[in-house]
Amino acid sequence: MKKTGTGEHRDGEDRRAEVSGVPVQVTAEGRTRHEVARLLLEEGPLTAVVVAERLGISPTAVRRHLDALLADGEATTRDAPRRGPRGRGRPAKLFLLTEAGRARFGHAYDDLAVAAIRFLAEHVGEEAVRAFAERRVAALVEPHKEAVTGEAEPAARAEALATALTREGYAASTRQVGAGEQLCQHHCPVAHVAAEFPQLCEAETAAFAKLLGTHVQRLATIARGDAACTTHVPAAAGSPDTPRPGSTEPAGTAEPDGGRNAPRIPNGGKPA
Repeated sequence: MKKTGTGEHRDGEDRRAEVSGVPVQVTAEGRTRHEVARLLLEEGPLTAVVVAERLGISPTAVRRHLDALLADGEATTRDAPRRGPRGRGRPAKLFLLTEAGRARFGHAYDDLAVAAIRFLAEHVGEEAVRAFAERRVAALVEPHKEAVTGEAEPAARAEALATALTREGYAASTRQVGAGEQLCQHHCPVAHVAAEFPQLCEAETAAFAKLLGTHVQRLATIARGDAACTTHVPAAAGSPDTPRPGSTEPAGTAEPDGGRNAPRIPNGGKPA
């Protein structure tokens, strides 16, 4: 592998980054760490000494980056096999990437999922895609069913559902809009797939309605290019905030309080 520079240059670059300000430091450190990770990906497992030789940087700098990868769960170690008679001291450590470390180089999971569902639609039919979508969302919400349905009021149910979705990685929140609630999912792990197969969003909306015990209406989706997946939850059937027939917005979207009702984000929007 071609070296990326001499030890003197790289260490000097890192030192300049440390004295010139945080943004430059992050750029230099991040670039070097990515090079270390890529070497482990392509040639690992390797010792710290070999990594330093391959990249042309000092062993001290390499160990700093390896320690950071270990701390972040992106790398792990194992003992190097001994060759020849057993000597004194501990065996050398070999460094290799974990699945989390490999993830920094990207996966084709979305493309694989799209291809699989496309194959399902072509060879089995659209109903099979819908059945798959329904089963997927059922598995998502079923573990949280008791927590959501245990709440009596629609608003409390919506907030409990937001908590459940946040735990599943959707970074969900609720906010009051007039007499109703808006459930917002600020992240969608399957947005790329749902962009081609809206059945995923449709099944999710139907599951939410069943779980909340009221009609709901999906107003926006990340898969469609919106900033968040937003679902309107009326306070009760026939309430003033019930969405108008044929409309994409609830009647009460104007927010008479001028938008002072801040979103209620369970657990700060972080998975539990």
